[in-house]
Amino acid sequence: MSETSPGTVPLTLFADYNCPFCYVATHRLKELGHRHDLDILWRFLELHPDTPASGRALSQAETMTHRDDTLLGMIHDDGLPWRPRTFSVNTRRALLLAQAVQLYRRDAFLDLHLALFHAVFGEARNLGEPDVVRAVAQAHGVGDLVEMAWGTPEPVELFLSHVEAAQELEITSIPALVVSGRVFPGAASMEILEQALRHAAERPD
Repeated sequence: MSETSPGTVPLTLFADYNCPFCYVATHRLKELGHRHDLDILWRFLELHPDTPASGRALSQAETMTHRDDTLLGMIHDDGLPWRPRTFSVNTRRALLLAQAVQLYRRDAFLDLHLALFHAVFGEARNLGEPDVVRAVAQAHGVGDLVEMAWGTPEPVELFLSHVEAAQELEITSIPALVVSGRVFPGAASMEILEQALRHAAERPD
């Protein structure tokens, strides 16, 4: 992470594009960024690496999660687009693209990141299909990074570093937000996040 200026709050979010609560957590951090000076390190953990590119039907437990009243309440309260899914997707190509954009086009990352989540949960598109990921990349001005993301070692190495960081922090589920060394599992409420950020700003060490 780059050095931060006084008053800036560094934090980390571990997420995956297969995770609906990560969708919520990401949008909440975006909103908090309008009120706080945040330096966010976006990290990824792949939930279902064995999912084929064609997708996999959601298990009964996954289907229930997507219909969970708590989740749907968050989606409604935050005004997020939502289309119920019937399948899980392989997110590896999307994750590698996100890594490459963080490395080489950082200013474009957040818009792309949100668009990839929207493709899954707002449009029920399959990120396991290369053409879907390419289309999102092209729409956000990073189409030229796609083949590099999928064919060079740097994005993969960055992805593996996220896995190692999660292991060091003993993170076993996502989303997981880390503020001042404290891990907040799940999509924490805006009130809890505001309190954590205020505390971190007051005690930056």
